[in-house]
Amino acid sequence: MLKTARTAVQRLVFCRPLFCSGYTTGACKMSDPKLEAVKDVDIEEGIFKYVLIKVYGKQQADGVEPSKLIVRGYADCQWHSDIYERASTSCQGLGLDTECLGGGRIEHNPSAKLIKVYGYSQGYGKADHSESRKVLLKTYSDYTIEISDEGY
Repeated sequence: MLKTARTAVQRLVFCRPLFCSGYTTGACKMSDPKLEAVKDVDIEEGIFKYVLIKVYGKQQADGVEPSKLIVRGYADCQWHSDIYERASTSCQGLGLDTECLGGGRIEHNPSAKLIKVYGYSQGYGKADHSESRKVLLKTYSDYTIEISDEGY
């Protein structure tokens, strides 16, 4: 389910002071096993579109709704919305809500251990590539990950 901007802002304001790991990531500490089961990154080799997604876990008794950022990119998806729909459907199957934070393109070259993140989504806007880089580094810590606001 797509979260509204107002709801997302309310959650961030509520989460940040007490429960977040940092102001730059906006990601709350997780304690939801379903949320923890979602892979941080699922991308392919080559050049393709990607989306940055915020996944929300079940609201806890203390009112906190844990969340995490994930990156998804698939070469067989023509549009950013196709990627988001695939990821969202998968998360909804676990009882998790999602919010697309934007998109762009990724060039993934495993032999060079290089990932380039750039561009934007016409439908969702530009993802915060620096946040996408942080998420990618969780899986590809031995890679060089470059970000740029250039290109489409």
